[in-house]
Amino acid sequence: MGTARWARLPTALTAALRRAAGSGTLSAESIQEDADHVGTDETSCVSADVPGGLGGRRPRRGRRQTGRRGRGEDPGIRAQPADALPCGKIGELTVSRLLLGGNLLTHYTHSRDLRYVYNLTAHYNTDEKIIETMLLAERHGINTLSVHNPPPIMKTLRRYRNERIGKMQFIICPTAECRPGMVDYAKQVDDLLDAGADAIYVWGVRGDQLVGQGKMDLLKEAVAIAKAAGVPSGVGAHDLRVVEACEKHGVEPDFYIKTFHHHRYPSAPHPDELKGPYAEHPGYWCKDPDRTIEVMGSVARPWIAFKVMAAGAIPPKDAFPYVFGGGADHVLAGMFDFEIAEDADLARQAVAAAAKRKRPWRS
Repeated sequence: MGTARWARLPTALTAALRRAAGSGTLSAESIQEDADHVGTDETSCVSADVPGGLGGRRPRRGRRQTGRRGRGEDPGIRAQPADALPCGKIGELTVSRLLLGGNLLTHYTHSRDLRYVYNLTAHYNTDEKIIETMLLAERHGINTLSVHNPPPIMKTLRRYRNERIGKMQFIICPTAECRPGMVDYAKQVDDLLDAGADAIYVWGVRGDQLVGQGKMDLLKEAVAIAKAAGVPSGVGAHDLRVVEACEKHGVEPDFYIKTFHHHRYPSAPHPDELKGPYAEHPGYWCKDPDRTIEVMGSVARPWIAFKVMAAGAIPPKDAFPYVFGGGADHVLAGMFDFEIAEDADLARQAVAAAAKRKRPWRS
């Protein structure tokens, strides 16, 4: 984690210790108290930055429409969010320009050789803290979470849905292998939809592998499986060649989740250290940001940028303007609860500042 991101940690750790010394869990009343502040009006996600950006989600198609529990029916969560965020459309979803990233919630911090940080994050982001974090994100206008599917977080997301704690939308990537027949992958997609996923995308690690191995047929099939279920279906990637191959071979995802960050941070790689598409040591996840701007500039599909802070090495005040100005339609950012209010405000400012950017808004 970069110094700028960890500067706010001691206060939160103090709170965690106080909780541990007390009951260690939230009461149902405290969860409901936060829920009372969560926005339920789908149009509260204001999209003044693009024409026609206002508007709520339409019902999903097919069997998924009947399988989901109704949102907005609980009178306890009808308040507007404290601050609306600009939004865009991905398929039928209205998605805030800033999304809540899942890695901190699954305790994978990309903290290089600082191994203790993984354990620290796991002790801080308990199940109850994850629920608090999602509620707080909703209160600040963030209406969508993107995450992969390890069992602990999926259990928490199911609870969030089943108990109608909040209205956060879920964009989830299966981690199942993509093999001929796609049996395991299709089953995992089904499980994620049953858990309440609003959109599915091919995990970036998997997208890199499939393109690297020339298995475009399996990548096409993965995208088609989620589309057939009636939800937006995307492709994730660290390797820019994934996007290029998808566009060339007619994969036709509904959106991309592609890494994007500059290299102007103290621990950034030197040119001779740029080997693969990404690396944990030195820490980088976007090998060629200038080329990324060039390629994505010609892509007409929505682009959610992730690893925009190079896993915490770039402060959001620097990262967000660079990423929105460089053409991304949405930013996926890992945030602890105590970072959400500031980051949401920075995202609003960055979107406004990107009004004259070169790449049109694609969502």
